[in-house]
Amino acid sequence: MIARMITVNDRMQRDYSYRLTEPTGRNFHPDFRPELTPAELLALGVFGGKYMTDCRDEFPASWFRRARLSPDRHDPTMNFFGVNASQPLAVWRKNGWIYHEDPRGWFQWYCRYYLGRRCLDDDRQVHRWRQMTRHVAQVTQGCRPRDHDCRRRQRQALLHWAYDSRKL
Repeated sequence: MIARMITVNDRMQRDYSYRLTEPTGRNFHPDFRPELTPAELLALGVFGGKYMTDCRDEFPASWFRRARLSPDRHDPTMNFFGVNASQPLAVWRKNGWIYHEDPRGWFQWYCRYYLGRRCLDDDRQVHRWRQMTRHVAQVTQGCRPRDHDCRRRQRQALLHWAYDSRKL
């Protein structure tokens, strides 16, 4: 595979470039096993539909064919579970959860990782992803199987992290 360069120019990044060194959707860290692809997440409804509205040029057009997007504002009704399960970006920044190359946060890292970018932040992000298993356990223990009305915010948050909480 010949490494391909991606250059980003959107509202949050100007002239940022990164190299794709792995095939799309392949060669993930052995501890990172997301259950949903970025395209599947966007089609289900995540982040109030607002997350990817100004950076579509960076990602494959196929990811957006069925995406549930809200170009004007964050709209929790766009989410699969119809609830808000997001914290403002300011909270993420304050807590040090934002890596400078991915100013939108974890999902931006995941989209770029899925495309084939590898970076210095990968181990930290994989660790953060794995920590969401505590929420999987809480939903599994506290809800009847596939009861989508039980713990909707927690289920939506799990979707944001590429865990398929519809199956829990």
